[in-house]
Amino acid sequence: MSSNTVKAKQASEITLPPKDLGWGTVLHFLIEKFSRIDATIWRQRVADGKVHWFGGEVIDANTAFLPSRRVCYYREVAAEPVIPFAHQIIYQDEHIVVACKPHFLPVTPGGEFVNECLLERVKRDTGLQDVVAVHRLDKETAGLVLFSVNSQSRPLYYQLFADGKIRKSYQAVALLSEALQQLDLPQHWQVKNRLEKSTPAFLMQQVEGEVNAFSSLSLVEKGAEFGLFELSPHTGKTHQLRLHMLSLGCPILFDKYYPQLLPKEPGQQLDFTQPLQLLAKHLSFIDPATGLDHQFESSRQLQSWPVTTESKEN
Repeated sequence: MSSNTVKAKQASEITLPPKDLGWGTVLHFLIEKFSRIDATIWRQRVADGKVHWFGGEVIDANTAFLPSRRVCYYREVAAEPVIPFAHQIIYQDEHIVVACKPHFLPVTPGGEFVNECLLERVKRDTGLQDVVAVHRLDKETAGLVLFSVNSQSRPLYYQLFADGKIRKSYQAVALLSEALQQLDLPQHWQVKNRLEKSTPAFLMQQVEGEVNAFSSLSLVEKGAEFGLFELSPHTGKTHQLRLHMLSLGCPILFDKYYPQLLPKEPGQQLDFTQPLQLLAKHLSFIDPATGLDHQFESSRQLQSWPVTTESKEN
């Protein structure tokens, strides 16, 4: 790639499959595995020494495929968007950091983002390198994210999520159906269904089958057309709250995916004037390492309430 490309500061990792299915070399595996990246780009990365084994040994074009070995490589993009909104670190101790991210900023690198993410901002602010996000938020969603900064206690925090012992609540502004505009407040719903990947693969859809997604939704304030909702996900499926709100007939304001995917043209600039009106507002749990009863709340606000479609991100 040209010298104008942006290279990730942190290496990405992939573990090779346990059996060589005809690739012969690491390079051929990477070309096939990441087929959406032009083969000439992988050849150039290898030639430039940007691919290596986990231990640091550089991989060249002839390096043999070694089953189950870890390979490190550096993602690159031609141009990386800059998100002009601030994050906040609201808590830090020897085990965790809790940060509040703005809309549009991804938690970790992905897609066109390689360094512009909350993870890199937290590393920069704290001076720590062994930082891992214990859970994720969509880049469109603002709010609280929990990071582990201690590899010894890290499994304890993953287990909190696995055991459902993290309590999270969100705020959302959504268009009200005509029926909901007539109802008294508050209104409560329990939404349980099955969500699976759709097409394109980054979208989700409701399907028949065993329930794997469960949310509690409450309408707590109303305007003429819009409502303020409090949302509590009991499971963690991708886009769960967005789809569960849609199931009420109340799509979240400025959702570019649901109910209709709005196409993004190649090279199109991000529109910062219409952030998805979804905020991870509260995060609470008993700390498995210290025993502290943590109750975190974001000071970030959604757009002014009652909301108008002309409101801007603040």
